[in-house]
Amino acid sequence: MEGTKEQELAWLRTITGELSTRTITRLDDTLPWYGNMPPSRRSAVGLVAQTGISSFIQWYEDPSSTPWIASDVFSAAPRELLRSISLQETLQLIRVVVSVVEDRVAPRSESLREAILHYSRDVAFAAADVYARAAEARGLWDARLEALVVDSILTGESDDELPSRIAALGWHGDGEVAVLVGTAERVVDVDQLRRNARHAGADALIGLQGTRLVLVLGRVDQSRLPQTLSGQTPDPLSFLEIAKRLSSGFSDGPLVLGPTVENLLDASRSARAALAGVAVARSWRHAPRPVGADDLLPERALAGDGLARRTLIEQIYEPLLAHSTELLETLWCYLDNGRSLEATARELFVHPNTVRYRLKKVSEVIGWNATGAREALILQSALIAGSIAQHGPRRAANPKK
Repeated sequence: MEGTKEQELAWLRTITGELSTRTITRLDDTLPWYGNMPPSRRSAVGLVAQTGISSFIQWYEDPSSTPWIASDVFSAAPRELLRSISLQETLQLIRVVVSVVEDRVAPRSESLREAILHYSRDVAFAAADVYARAAEARGLWDARLEALVVDSILTGESDDELPSRIAALGWHGDGEVAVLVGTAERVVDVDQLRRNARHAGADALIGLQGTRLVLVLGRVDQSRLPQTLSGQTPDPLSFLEIAKRLSSGFSDGPLVLGPTVENLLDASRSARAALAGVAVARSWRHAPRPVGADDLLPERALAGDGLARRTLIEQIYEPLLAHSTELLETLWCYLDNGRSLEATARELFVHPNTVRYRLKKVSEVIGWNATGAREALILQSALIAGSIAQHGPRRAANPKK
């Protein structure tokens, strides 16, 4: 027999303890993840369940009042609770609480049965709202943290906390890293950039600073990549090829890829080169897009980039000088004579085939081919920078000589 609402409320209040005990027992019996929790977390989950039961009674007393707001219930538990149980587990918890209450209360009256159904719907939506807000807050925090990490890489002001910040972002890069710098609109489809990077076998940290878009690229561990139809993992792409696949996410204008470095902690060197390259990229007519920062070494050196001068000297001048002064002299002559084999051979009193052999050896030693117009410019810039570094200080110190 159905009683008055006051009688139903009085009865509900008398069985609150019983419902809480049954709920905890049902949680233990039906949810394995609950039984595996440490005692403090189990206590917090139990508190949430008990608060939900009390809140139902308050809501049944006055349905027009604000229904159970899940965030208020969770606020009674430790903040770590949201991070320790998933939305799916929360819904399982709600299902257990509702089923316990329904089994005990619904047979008493039809009005209580309808109230439970209505209330359980509000509970589910409120719980989903809590997790949606938590996910939004986490997304905003991740974006701020990612911006901080990218800024630290660009400025080179990394500290001991940088590895932990990178780990907190879920970085999946493994080993080598390169930085890609270009321009973009104020609104960037960051999710699409990340998808394109993953499809190219790379992970990306993304920073938007005004109209400048920075991508810190790292190759993903090959074991994480999907296999081909033949069951094999595809060969990793070069960073230049990855950059080409990501170029559609940038606006028109220079797009420069910094040199490859060994790991993420060394990425500031790649970033500095890429930023310096962006500043001078327009001075190279018909420059490819994207273009490597090391392909802009002459322009960067002329603009006063010390890193570019050191790179020219360390990668070209010093290896040739250490290998053979003969190769260095041949390269000088070849470039001074307008890349003419015959003129170089006459100046050196050798056969043109000897010049060809030496130029091939130069390419083997430093990886640059002097017969190409662009690479010849880079090599000549390296010879000039290296000569100034080698002889300039002595001349300044001994002006009479």
